Amino acid sequence: MSATRRHNRLDAAVGPMILIFPEGSWVELLPAAALTCEDEESRGVEWELRRRIYYHEHFRDDTVVEREWVVPKVIHNTGWGLASKRIPATTERGAWKFDPILKDAADLAGLRYPEISYDEPATQRNLAAAQDLFGDILDVKLKGVSHISYHLMSQYSDWRGLEETMLDMRLQPGLLHEAMARLEEGHRGVLRQMVAQNLLSLNNDGTYHSSGGVGYTDELPAAGFDPAHVRPCDMWASAESQELAQVGPKQHAEFALAYEKRLLEPFGLTGYGCCEDLSRKLDDVLTIPHIRRISISPFADVDRAAEKLGDRAIFSWKPHPAHLVGDFAPDAIRGYIRHTVEVAQRHGCVLEMILKDTHTCEHRPERFDRWTEIAREEVGRVQH
Repeated sequence: MSATRRHNRLDAAVGPMILIFPEGSWVELLPAAALTCEDEESRGVEWELRRRIYYHEHFRDDTVVEREWVVPKVIHNTGWGLASKRIPATTERGAWKFDPILKDAADLAGLRYPEISYDEPATQRNLAAAQDLFGDILDVKLKGVSHISYHLMSQYSDWRGLEETMLDMRLQPGLLHEAMARLEEGHRGVLRQMVAQNLLSLNNDGTYHSSGGVGYTDELPAAGFDPAHVRPCDMWASAESQELAQVGPKQHAEFALAYEKRLLEPFGLTGYGCCEDLSRKLDDVLTIPHIRRISISPFADVDRAAEKLGDRAIFSWKPHPAHLVGDFAPDAIRGYIRHTVEVAQRHGCVLEMILKDTHTCEHRPERFDRWTEIAREEVGRVQH
């Protein structure tokens, strides 16, 4: 854990970190048939406990398994007043299609700012149940909102459609700017309500941050912290605009980053990006207030990104998940990982490898184990 804190403090001497997030592949690593509990709530608890055991028994990554059970506060959100529509996939875990509901500017009239409310009675019931179940073996903790991430372009595209969003930048920029401004104001209002109702919780622990990484840090909370009232400046937050992967830096900065930067400004430490290639947009991304973690996607130019970043922010590299499907090739994987590790070392980067977006391992769970072993061996090469 102390190594992770040093890593998040931009101490490159710690060496590259490795984190595994199987995500969609969990249905193959830990299938429902492996559970023995009968009712759905108990099966959810059992699955989470088995997931932690699986990490311990299989992955040699840097995940910290805490002896805690977190009970989330029951928080209600009225939503944005616009119900997105999608054309469902025709195959299991297949791709859905957009079914736009925003046809023109007039349809924005249906957008409403969310209202937040806290259900304390339901929260206390859940807390009491968890304490009864785990109180003598785990630390039961009550937490409010601890993962804050903004996805403005995803929201707009869900309502407008992705192709339409691309065209709007050229044909109807005013519509897109109006929607982004309203989304920004709505999210500001949500944060104000959370602060007023004391619903924020610290995330300077193992809380998942940005699109991969964890929050362990001794830089948060900020000076003047009151444990009874968590402020945005005491927390991590992040944003991303995957929908703009094929859009140039100028349009990305104008239509997304300008709004995201203002939303992220109140927070103590921030992250940016997910699967979009940011290697040609890093000059703009590095202007985000308090930026600490930047996603370098499987589609990014790692050489260019490493030269640009250096030790200015965490080089949060997302190796290509496709290496876990098809012909599993350990030598090719080793060369692929070695290249990024060596490039990052050459430029003094604070590197972390985040294996995620693994929608399937083709029912070969041992591939995760082997991938992690290879990554650990390559990290060991540069640390010795």
